Amino acid sequence: MDDVLIEKIKNGNDHAFRLLVEKYRDHIFYTVYGVLRNEKDAEDAAQEVFMKIYTSLPQYEKQGFKTWITRIAVNHAIDIKRKKMRRQEEMNIEYEEASHAPPGESVEFLVLKRERQKVLWKRLDELPENYREVVEGFYIKEKTYEELAQEMDLKVKTIEVRLYRARKWMKKHWKEDDFS
Repeated sequence: MDDVLIEKIKNGNDHAFRLLVEKYRDHIFYTVYGVLRNEKDAEDAAQEVFMKIYTSLPQYEKQGFKTWITRIAVNHAIDIKRKKMRRQEEMNIEYEEASHAPPGESVEFLVLKRERQKVLWKRLDELPENYREVVEGFYIKEKTYEELAQEMDLKVKTIEVRLYRARKWMKKHWKEDDFS
């Protein structure tokens, strides 16, 4: 049944594609929903998956259609999830940058900030070597990502990633009490 529809679709029969969509709509939706866990995102992703299936049909070689479309759906949903996580991390980084130096800082804020910098300075040697320079540059010397990237001859994204990983490392290895 599927092979007959696929041949008709390859020959330009749009009605055959609609029949295929009807047959597999729920399967594709629940497949992407299983990865994305969001109904709206899954609806959008399912439509995108059917577009990918349509454009990829010439490469289909009768190796089990349902398995083939499931693989396309899962891979697409994983890509969407990765992009979403990347955007979330970027938003977190932007938020941290924005809160790094608020305008009109209070005296108390500045004193606490200096104290944290002193503690961080003392404990800098405990950090893994590849994080040390970016942590020192960003938190103690208060340089921007761009300045650090230029000085270290790295990409800005590399600086962001190293700072993100350094923060994760510090959260894992140091107690918050050490900084209060």
